[in-house]
Amino acid sequence: MTTSYTIYYGTIVHSLSLQELEVLLNTVLVVDNTTGLIAHVEKDVEDLEHYLADAQWPDVKVHRLGPEQFLMPGFVDTHAHAPQYMFAGSGMGHQLLKWLEVNVFPCESAFQDPEHAKTAYSKVIRRFLSNGTTTCSWFATIHLESCKILVDTIEALGQRAYVGKVNMDQNSPSFYIETTERSLEDTRSFIEYTLSKSSLVTPVITPRFAITCSRRLMDGLGSLAEEYKVPIQTHLCENHDEIKTTCEMFKESKDYTSVYDDHNLLNEQSYMAHCVHMTEDELEMLARRKTGVAHCANSNFSLHSGVCDVRRFLDKGIKVGLGTDVAGGFSPSMLDAVRSSFFASKTIKIMKQKEKYTHLSTPELFYLATLGGAEVLNLSDKIGSFEKSKSFDALWIDLEHGSVDLMGGEDMHQKIEKFLFNGSDQNILNVYVQGKRVAGKKANDE
Repeated sequence: MTTSYTIYYGTIVHSLSLQELEVLLNTVLVVDNTTGLIAHVEKDVEDLEHYLADAQWPDVKVHRLGPEQFLMPGFVDTHAHAPQYMFAGSGMGHQLLKWLEVNVFPCESAFQDPEHAKTAYSKVIRRFLSNGTTTCSWFATIHLESCKILVDTIEALGQRAYVGKVNMDQNSPSFYIETTERSLEDTRSFIEYTLSKSSLVTPVITPRFAITCSRRLMDGLGSLAEEYKVPIQTHLCENHDEIKTTCEMFKESKDYTSVYDDHNLLNEQSYMAHCVHMTEDELEMLARRKTGVAHCANSNFSLHSGVCDVRRFLDKGIKVGLGTDVAGGFSPSMLDAVRSSFFASKTIKIMKQKEKYTHLSTPELFYLATLGGAEVLNLSDKIGSFEKSKSFDALWIDLEHGSVDLMGGEDMHQKIEKFLFNGSDQNILNVYVQGKRVAGKKANDE
């Protein structure tokens, strides 16, 4: 039987800013079970029974976290390809453009079969939820029916998501391409279908990248984004060959980033994946347009694309989140995204030994995986931290079991660091989206 409120009592961890990680001990967090929103946060509660007697929350269920457990915001994955999960962990012997030809396009073309889509999408959404990804920005395929199936699957399983029907009307194989007219018609249909579904799922305009999109298609997509006030996602400056090809195709544009800007695809609701090889002018344009960046370190390494210097973006105030980029990135875990980003930052530091370069700190990595991702998706007023009236999208972490060994004497910041670098889905007892438990290792007693 559902109660009106649920109270969580124990240690709560969240980001206040890029550098500031707040650890709250003996804290009461109250969730309104009707709305899934945080109704109240009370710090420094030494005596829970006394608090409950005084506060008089009606019809409440109480969960006490153990001494080696804590709540943290759910992970926000700003870039992943749902159909590519089919071959995640394989096929990484090529660089980007050859990899698309050999691995990606054949895989994605199979999603013209709705039954295949139902089976595959159920697996990928369940896997991402079990890894603590409460919010994800998904690329689907060009197939309208299968895109709708992805939306239905996400809605049924309870994830918060941005979902894009992929657009590609040129420079694509004959078995996986669409006409400009069909692409725009199906995108409109997909937007309207998704807007009629759960408020947790948002449609996002998704040109694959400039190489596979004609000028007319990009113009049309920019118009649809403006008409429906929906976000825009795509790839940018991932690989040297990709950049060279794009600039040769769109010679009237100043640079790769300007190609999107010239077609009204860069604004504060836009976010670009990768951005590995950006000029200063391109960085300045992202900053002016208030466009976000999805940092996909695993994929950048795995496809030999390069090492992205995230500090360049952060120093200019550009919004940055992390992305797994399955299947360019081989892991569906945001913990891997944190670790890959750590290695990328350390690599940049090694490359810049003569400069006073500061690598990403643990608080910064935590922020990028949670509140930073929410900023990129323009959801930071709803998720990413534990504040009154925000949605309760959260992970209940347990360090007594799973892949983390505590030796005694660790302070809370060390425990958080151990989870980020040694933890796994085995340490995630419960996963909540909008107050509802949607995954986790603990038996569902809610």
